[in-house]
Amino acid sequence: MLRVLDIRDMLLIERLELGFRPGLNVLTGETGAGKSILLDCLGFVLGWRGRADLVRAGAERGEVLAEFALGPDHPARAVLGEAGLPVEEALILRRVNARDGRKTAWVNDRRVSGEVLRQISATLVELHGQHDDRGLLDARGHRDLLDAFGGLGAARDETRAAWRTRAEAQKALDAAEAALAGIRAEEDFLRYAAAELDALDPQPGEEAALDTRRRLMQGAERLREEIAHAARAIGPEGAEGAAGDALRWLEGAADKAEGRLDAALAALGRALVELDEAGRETARALEALEFDPLDLESCEERLFAIRGLARKHGVRPDELAGFAGELRARLAALDAGADDLIARRAARDAAARRYDAAASALSAARREAAARLDAAVMAELAPLRMERAVFTTEITPAEPGPSGRDTVSFTVATNPGAPAGPLARIASGGELSRFLLALKLCLAGPDTGLTLIFDEIDRGVGGATADAVGRRLARLAASGQVLVVTHAPQVAARGAHHWRVEKRVEGAVTTSTVRALAGADRVDEIARMLSGERVTPEARAAAEALLAG
Repeated sequence: MLRVLDIRDMLLIERLELGFRPGLNVLTGETGAGKSILLDCLGFVLGWRGRADLVRAGAERGEVLAEFALGPDHPARAVLGEAGLPVEEALILRRVNARDGRKTAWVNDRRVSGEVLRQISATLVELHGQHDDRGLLDARGHRDLLDAFGGLGAARDETRAAWRTRAEAQKALDAAEAALAGIRAEEDFLRYAAAELDALDPQPGEEAALDTRRRLMQGAERLREEIAHAARAIGPEGAEGAAGDALRWLEGAADKAEGRLDAALAALGRALVELDEAGRETARALEALEFDPLDLESCEERLFAIRGLARKHGVRPDELAGFAGELRARLAALDAGADDLIARRAARDAAARRYDAAASALSAARREAAARLDAAVMAELAPLRMERAVFTTEITPAEPGPSGRDTVSFTVATNPGAPAGPLARIASGGELSRFLLALKLCLAGPDTGLTLIFDEIDRGVGGATADAVGRRLARLAASGQVLVVTHAPQVAARGAHHWRVEKRVEGAVTTSTVRALAGADRVDEIARMLSGERVTPEARAAAEALLAG
């Protein structure tokens, strides 16, 4: 709800502060007094497109401040939160227009872009009239309005969920087909490479073991020669034979040495034992180094084959076994791919059937709701002196989407036999406003916190029709806030709060002011609207009668 509108140095307004209230707020005044200026200033602070030359003559800049009250569930709170702006019970918008045309906006003392300002203002104010391009005249919102009127939220949610499931199933199918196509494109390579790796069957660590064995065999011949020389030096023809001879000679002399050779004999005995052990170990080493030259050739062939495949596939030799497993897995996926695609296509088709059923049910519900809406609007048009007009909610096929397969548009024909068309193109100023009032009355639901503005809705009507307009505006304002700019006394008399817009000329300066009316002042204003500049007692009596209801 709009609480305060504070205007400084804008157009004909030098300084003006208005405090608005819940219910029906009416703005009256003579033609040219400046009623439209108030709407221009409100539209400016809300970020709407409008006049470019807004700064008052002689001022360096113009400024408008608007304060709104936000209920606990007001949709503006979500927009503020997403924009990272402070969320409080009072929402203050401020916008400045410099003389050079630069415009700057703040929301709760935080500077914001024009786009953020417009997103917030869309949750605050709804303008209805011939210049409205955001509310009921915007055909892009007609489907949502019809769904809200028909209470189709659950059916629409079901359709949206079915659409999402279908889209996910199609996405999964597309991904599976693309993956399978990629595997099929390299099927020949996969089968050849897997067969090649399976035939070689490389094992982790095998390359290092083969390399060690190969180097051992390559150096084995020279090593055998050196070990054989050592064996001869140790054996009977070498150290072992010489030590044996020395032992025999010492044993022959021992009897005569009276024990002096005992230690030497013991040492030689031990040496012979160690020489014997050394000879056996040397023999075993020679035996171990014996190999078939063909073994070296076979070892080298396998080692080179493993290293060649590793280079070919760009992996380390120890990774060949794992790489072979990957190839086999891809081939298994290829072999199973046809069955997987069949299953995924079945899932996609089932999801498509669920979406078709949900969308068809939603379309049928929309047609039923459209018939009820048309009847409701037509019932409201008759008292508004538009009984010959025809309102129709047209539902036409559209591309399937999350909200179904329907395009919805509100159309009118102002006279029997005349072609129907969009509201904005067919209905003229006053007719359009009355159409919008009737439609808004039928679409009105729980209080959304929106301030509704009707600009000269009574144009071209009077008497009973103007009274019908006023009564419907008051009904619409009973659960919220409505601002109406009016020239009809019957409408003004229904207002809960009344302001008069006045133009003053002081010297060469023209300014517009706004004055709150109550009591006798309000009677005089409605009497002026009834009789003109000369207010007669009869006009005052008629004004009092209108105010009495």
